Amino acid sequence: MAVCNSADERVVLCGPDGEVVGTRPKRYVHHGHTPLHLAFSCYLFDEAGRFLLTRRAYTKHTWPGVVTNSCCGHPAPDEPLESAIERRTREELGISPIDLTLVLPTFSYRATMADGTVENELCPVFTALASPTTPTPNPDEVDSAEWLQWTTFTADILAGERQVSPWCALQVAELVLLGPDPLRWPAAEASQLPAAAPRTARH
Repeated sequence: MAVCNSADERVVLCGPDGEVVGTRPKRYVHHGHTPLHLAFSCYLFDEAGRFLLTRRAYTKHTWPGVVTNSCCGHPAPDEPLESAIERRTREELGISPIDLTLVLPTFSYRATMADGTVENELCPVFTALASPTTPTPNPDEVDSAEWLQWTTFTADILAGERQVSPWCALQVAELVLLGPDPLRWPAAEASQLPAAAPRTARH
């Protein structure tokens, strides 16, 4: 499937039950009344269990310069989430994800920026191993990236000592319930994904 360039990128709009109700160019989606749409979050780890934290580019339309998880994005229409994650981690970080695992299939959130811009997403969460482990951030997407011990990172979040994106804070609160070792988290069932997410044979 061909994926449009960033100028033509379209996002998948969702109904209240997670079904596809249409698509819209990404540049017209995020505003004060952002419609519910399909997205993803990915947390990249190395074999030692360290987590790759990123800071969003300061030129981003939503949450510029905010610290967050390794990679976030929107699948193109009819694009499986796994394919979208592979595409975006390469584009943003120069990294190919290995052993993609679905861990939070039903995560969703709504958040509002100080200027009134709303994010409103059905956002399944995946983990993966990073290859290579040295990122090469695309400055249009990522300002910086660093490896951290997962347990230190989550303890700081839960204690309110580190500020991150609203979706990352909410995801961490759920991820810590899966156990202290992210390399041992159980895989979730793909059947729990929103109806708008195309299924693949991987899960």
